Amino acid sequence: MSIDIHIEEFLISDEPYYAPQQDEIALFEASYANNIPVLLKGPTGCGKTRFMEHMAWRLQRPLVTVSCHDDLTAADLVGRYLIVGGETRWSDGPLTRALRSGGICYLDEIVEARKDTTVVIHPLADDRRVLPVEKTGELLRAPDEFCLAISYNPGYQSVLKDLKQSTRQRFVSIEFDYPDAGLETEIVARESGLDRDTAAQLVKFAGMTRNLKGSGLEEGASTRLLVHAAKLMHTGIDPKVACRSAISETLSDDPDMLSAVNQLSASLF
Repeated sequence: MSIDIHIEEFLISDEPYYAPQQDEIALFEASYANNIPVLLKGPTGCGKTRFMEHMAWRLQRPLVTVSCHDDLTAADLVGRYLIVGGETRWSDGPLTRALRSGGICYLDEIVEARKDTTVVIHPLADDRRVLPVEKTGELLRAPDEFCLAISYNPGYQSVLKDLKQSTRQRFVSIEFDYPDAGLETEIVARESGLDRDTAAQLVKFAGMTRNLKGSGLEEGASTRLLVHAAKLMHTGIDPKVACRSAISETLSDDPDMLSAVNQLSASLF
């Protein structure tokens, strides 16, 4: 494709590891069975994308993931005419491809896309379940196997970056958060190979950073960052160095805040 858009499309053959927190799997399966689109809400790195991979595997549907950004246009999602070998040819966008193949289209961080772009999903996200392709004159009807899912981080809500009610009220919402300490320890140990006791210390450190949200940090350490740090430790990197590189330096550039966060990790390791 000749456009700057990050797309992943694949049929997942091996079960992705996912540890459920509540009833999110049952909610998604029920929504899918009833042709209801799904909105995933939760902080960065809490497992939303892994959950989507797990559900695509459970349902045995191809997963098309689009990482949304502020230059994303409706044509990027639906498709456009391209010049190929001196000929003009139509090229489906990721949303159209997912619809034609009966796959799952996952629009990650939907609020990052331009607001006029999100309007294109409205006919797909209500009882019509259609996608008008104006440039080709097609009106594509979604097969029962097709599923539309979107995600966003409520922690970054603002007047300029929030979902319109006209969009939100088309979806079943599933809220995600960081797992409780016991489950998060299990996830970190399972994903990294780190021993459980050290993983538990990492989770404790994460809790400390999350308590600083709004008091110098925009976000605390995500489960994803904990896994990164744990993998470094498992490879032999000193715990304090791993925490500094994988967590502290990622969370902030402010020298005073970096010092405070590094002192927290030093108190545990």
